[in-house]
Amino acid sequence: MKKLSVQLGLLVTFLLTICALPVTGQAVESTPDGEFRVGMEAGYAPFNWTQTDDSHGAVPIQGSPEFAGGYDVQMAKRIAEQLGKQLVIVKTEWDGLQPALTSGKIDAIIAGMSPTEERRKQVDFTDPYYESNLVVVVQSDGPYAKATSLADLKGAKITAQLNTFHYTVIDQIPGVNEQPAMDNFPAMRVALESGTIDGYVTERPEGVTAETVNKKFKMLEFAADKGFKTNPEDTTVAIGLRKGDPNLEPINQILSGISQDERNSIMDAAIKEQPAMADEGADDTTASKQENWFVKIISENGMMFLRGAGMTLFLAIIGTFVGTVIGLLVGIFRSFETPLGKVKGGAYKAANWLINAYIDIFRGTPMIVQAAVIYYGLAQLFSIDLDRTAAALFIVSINTGAYMTEIVRGGFLAVDKGQFEAAQAIGMTHWQTMRKVVLPQVLRNILPATGNELVINIKDTSVLSIISVSELFFQGKSVAGANYMFFQTYFIICIIYFIMTYTATRILRYVEKKMDGPDDYMLYANQMQTSELKAPESH
Repeated sequence: MKKLSVQLGLLVTFLLTICALPVTGQAVESTPDGEFRVGMEAGYAPFNWTQTDDSHGAVPIQGSPEFAGGYDVQMAKRIAEQLGKQLVIVKTEWDGLQPALTSGKIDAIIAGMSPTEERRKQVDFTDPYYESNLVVVVQSDGPYAKATSLADLKGAKITAQLNTFHYTVIDQIPGVNEQPAMDNFPAMRVALESGTIDGYVTERPEGVTAETVNKKFKMLEFAADKGFKTNPEDTTVAIGLRKGDPNLEPINQILSGISQDERNSIMDAAIKEQPAMADEGADDTTASKQENWFVKIISENGMMFLRGAGMTLFLAIIGTFVGTVIGLLVGIFRSFETPLGKVKGGAYKAANWLINAYIDIFRGTPMIVQAAVIYYGLAQLFSIDLDRTAAALFIVSINTGAYMTEIVRGGFLAVDKGQFEAAQAIGMTHWQTMRKVVLPQVLRNILPATGNELVINIKDTSVLSIISVSELFFQGKSVAGANYMFFQTYFIICIIYFIMTYTATRILRYVEKKMDGPDDYMLYANQMQTSELKAPESH
């Protein structure tokens, strides 16, 4: 019980440190001079999206061959130009934007973010750079398509994006069936098209886009006295900066020089130029091409999928290998008896306690939390700027290592103690016993579980999008958010994941079979022994 209490105390300290990060994380060094690093989802059209070329003034995404376009990008270009800096777009999941800003990974958030009072506690906001109204997107042929007021949505299953003001106004709908908030807009559009929800709250530009590119959707706008009651700051979007950022006033001056007519013109252009609008107005001669959605999606986004799959496999394979090595090293360490003497014995017990704490913490917390704490937390607390790929590899490795230590422990327990005793009886040292007798059996014992960890890692790398890692699922969300072909895009992603996991499983089973030897090994051995007995003795 005492040991458990100490480990729980360490875990509580670890969680308290996480909670303290936003407070202590303000004193971070700014990004290099000459760069203006802007964070956005690149998946919230027409404010921002991902595309494969630089058409319509798109800007390269950091660490990726893709480009970001949209209203937010055009505004960011103007700001960076007048600040005399080079614009760098950092593609990040919505939930990772604020930690990325406070940790110094980015200089600004330009992602259609409303300057709510809660956010102002952690982030400074500029003057608004766009104003819009809240709308509800529903199915065009659904029971709520003719709603003209919030009261007409009684009983409807309504949701909105997680951690946004949109979600807080849902309870203004009388008798609404409020659904859990969803992570992003592609997820909400899929849920709406499938009938899982009846509608979602969003801003007018996104609503216009949704009903334009997908005839199954309809945007509901309400009169002032029949719609949502909001404060002015709730229906505006502003640029988020770190507390005390000296660029606040210069950016406000830049924004004041962009007229409302010019802003409307930029938004109108963004709505027309987004990738999902490319097929609008196509004549009947292209109808046959439109029908083959598989070819269309693969031809336009195949390289994005391949790069995402490559990153997923890289992280999963290397992370599983390193995690297995960690597990084996811990297993070998635990195989030693506690040394005699206070110093050596105390050091051994301390190391063993740290190992147990490491296992309990990393098995007891989700990988997505570990990613946020390690990548953003180290930057906030110690100004350590990790490369996102290196950070992702480290996170997968130590997370896998925590699980593999227990798997390896089971592998050691499966080896009969008599083999240790027999090795010692013939004079083998501990290292010789481990290397020549025990470890080969342990490796074979843990191989199925190791293969299972690899399959899990291939799928679990999807959470690393919170630290801007463009693995397969993040790439798929970007494509779906741009082309509005949700089921089709996710179906292709599903196939790619299945191919990767199925191939990995088959390869590992082949390795297992090779390690087991031929099925007729005993029969062959018996035949050899019989033939030797029958052979005439030589003189």
